[in-house]
Amino acid sequence: MTRHNHTAAHAPSLFLLSLGCSKNTVDSERILAHATGCSLGVAEVAEDADIILINTCGFILDAKEESINETLSAIELKKAGSVREVYVMGCLVELYRKELAEELPEVDGFFGTRELPGVLAAIGARYREELSDERRLLTPKHHAWLKISEGCNRRCSFCSIPKIRGPYHSQPVDQLLREARALQVKGVRELNLIAQDISLYGYDLYGKSALNDLVLRLSDMEFEWIRLLYAYPLNFPMEVLDTMRERENICNYLDMPLQHINDRILRSMQRGVGRQETINLVEGIRERNPNIRIRTTMIAGYPGETRAEFEELLEFVRATRFDRLGCFPYRHEEHSPAYALEDTVSDAEKEERVGELMELQEGISTENNRRYDGTVLKVVIDEVEGPTAFGRTSCDAPEVDNECILDTAGMQVVPGEFAMAEIHDTTAYELHGTIIGKPAFAGGGRAG
Repeated sequence: MTRHNHTAAHAPSLFLLSLGCSKNTVDSERILAHATGCSLGVAEVAEDADIILINTCGFILDAKEESINETLSAIELKKAGSVREVYVMGCLVELYRKELAEELPEVDGFFGTRELPGVLAAIGARYREELSDERRLLTPKHHAWLKISEGCNRRCSFCSIPKIRGPYHSQPVDQLLREARALQVKGVRELNLIAQDISLYGYDLYGKSALNDLVLRLSDMEFEWIRLLYAYPLNFPMEVLDTMRERENICNYLDMPLQHINDRILRSMQRGVGRQETINLVEGIRERNPNIRIRTTMIAGYPGETRAEFEELLEFVRATRFDRLGCFPYRHEEHSPAYALEDTVSDAEKEERVGELMELQEGISTENNRRYDGTVLKVVIDEVEGPTAFGRTSCDAPEVDNECILDTAGMQVVPGEFAMAEIHDTTAYELHGTIIGKPAFAGGGRAG
């Protein structure tokens, strides 16, 4: 590889690698918008760039290792003369800035999660107020994430996010509406609201919950679908469930990680709710909005988790029959409060418990999906490969939920379009069917 020849006529090009969660993706999209607004080029592959910027994840060991490995690969490109500069930012830097700087002197600069002006200055751009609502999307252009807050005030024992991201800070409603409008202009039709905790949205700015007001005002903007992700089970504003039921373009979907059901473990996790409160909450959500689809996340193998306590979790999942569920093995992270506990469950046992719970959920999901056999659903098309289209219903968030695999039946469809599909077969995580037409009108309608 040869070093690029930089002249006045050649604006430096940036390759940005965004790792980790959707919240990181939003941060990366803001950087790209400012970079292009300051005349930097954007390279599609690292080898074609002058500058590499890696937005790291530091949440669990696997993510940390991926971030380190990608940084080492970028350093090799710099040594070979393919790129001029390498910068590292994000969550991993918040946790290990000193260690990274000592171990990786080839990196030209390290930046945390709240140093946007510094990152921009390093890569040859600058923060511009008029670009504050702009993002260069890394998602398919028809759907996007809207990050409604930064940081977290919860003190869950297994989580290092408060240390990484700082205290909870809601983004003002007016700012979010401007950002949503800018996304809509770019062609976004499906908006996914995200935060570490959407349940607390607004309390720090307005002294009360502002989530329902925000959702109503976004709904008025006539996005096709608006979906809510990552609600904390404590303080969730239940009036949002009424809005979901009453507004056609607010998806009947709620992602609410519960993590466990055993009282002792929930206390140790510092979740602020116990077994009965959790059961009452789920029942109350379903009673208030019978059509809602609930997604949750569980942790298996938390320190001290006995077989009996895990069986209690299995029985809760078996009885509750969540529509969507993910499970992760507990990881002993040094920057989380639970690191002070003894990690008593072996890695092998953790993996076995995860497998057991997910096998149970697979059976539940298989039975739940049978309700769609013979029905007609509204779907968004994400990809098209020849005569086959891949899409999702309003009850399926991007990247994590069910996929619709559809025969186009000769109909011309493109990614970002909505279609009506007749479902003729289902599995635990897939719906199979045929596209039979287009929705009668845009800007509303609910599927599934």
